[in-house]
Amino acid sequence: MGKNEMRESTGVRVDPGIAAAARETLSQLRIPSATYRVQFNQAFNFRDAESLVPYLCDLGISDCYASPLFKPCSPDSHGYDICDHNQFNPAIGNEEAFAAFSAALRSRGMGLILDLVPNHMGISGAGNAWWMDVLENGPSSPFSCYFDIDWHPVKPELENKVLLPILEDQYGKVLEGGKFQLKIENGAFFIYYYENKLPVAPRTYSILLSYPLNALAKTLGKENEQLRELQSILTAISYLPPRTELSSEKLEERQREKEIIKRRLAALYQNSSDGLQRVRGGSPQLRFARPNAQRAGLPASLLAGGFR
Repeated sequence: MGKNEMRESTGVRVDPGIAAAARETLSQLRIPSATYRVQFNQAFNFRDAESLVPYLCDLGISDCYASPLFKPCSPDSHGYDICDHNQFNPAIGNEEAFAAFSAALRSRGMGLILDLVPNHMGISGAGNAWWMDVLENGPSSPFSCYFDIDWHPVKPELENKVLLPILEDQYGKVLEGGKFQLKIENGAFFIYYYENKLPVAPRTYSILLSYPLNALAKTLGKENEQLRELQSILTAISYLPPRTELSSEKLEERQREKEIIKRRLAALYQNSSDGLQRVRGGSPQLRFARPNAQRAGLPASLLAGGFR
């Protein structure tokens, strides 16, 4: 046995440096002797918890056991519907308030146990960027593996799609009732259904952007720079890798190019006094009913996108 090796009780040779680090880590493990559950919400925030620390210490509490601290879908929720793990719940405080609470615990030798469970995630609304990316990009989303989604179900019409049980009636009836609204925001298209905000798949932008081309050419002229930019954007869209692409190179290309397309589209719309305004009828939103959508060249499949 070399001088830089040692044999642990298991008989496995272990580097002495690794063994020493492991022993030090184990020696620092904290075993709570008495915990106190803290349910954070709008009525009880980090500052409230900080003020409670002296009392808990006098009671003999060794550790506070906190409910989820990160940003939830709803500000008045219990906190288990997290939509952003990179932000504290603004209803309970910011980083400064959390640091003060932690310091109060530390000054009395107390610990903090965080409630972290993988399924503590919510997808309601549009606050969960990971989920919105999955709806937009399907299997090619870099976050698709974070969700338990069967991309190849028994029903072939659901292949590589997410089934969303949000409609009040059959899809065709909701479409005919004009309940869907299409909006463009910062160069990206979204479908609104009441409070639900659903991203349109980038490759289907061409359906929306192509149908007014002939009218625009007659109005603006074929050599108009705005029209030529729109045509160039349509060409870029046609080269986007499909949402079913899984190779790392193509995934990187899709993520990069779709965002460039959105930026170009946003700039074109912002700088256009008349041209691109026609794409959405000069209105901040379009209400789709099936007959009008067909006359405008907008098939109902657009509204499904990467989901049903």
